[in-house]
Amino acid sequence: MPVLKRVTKRKPDSTGTILREDFIEPYGLTQGQLAKAMGVTRTFVNELVNDRRGITIDTAIMLSRVFKNSPQFWLNIYIDNQLWEAINNPKKKAKYKKVISIDNIPHKSAA
Repeated sequence: MPVLKRVTKRKPDSTGTILREDFIEPYGLTQGQLAKAMGVTRTFVNELVNDRRGITIDTAIMLSRVFKNSPQFWLNIYIDNQLWEAINNPKKKAKYKKVISIDNIPHKSAA
């Protein structure tokens, strides 16, 4: 499972943390100013900052336009967090252990 080996033991910083600590605070922005720049409500930005709202493609595009980076930057942060959460969730760990490799699935050989 090479994909799972990429995930670190330490939980990655959340999208909200990175947005707040690496963008909003250094630029001296308020949540209201960011909301206006994005064309969304202050509640929307507050939910992003407090990790009560995930990053969608639309949100990633808006943030990338405001901060002059890529949508992939924001999506990767979000995906890394979601992946870490899934892999480190005890119930999901048990579920994933039951999954078998394609090598172990009986199938017809191509003749």
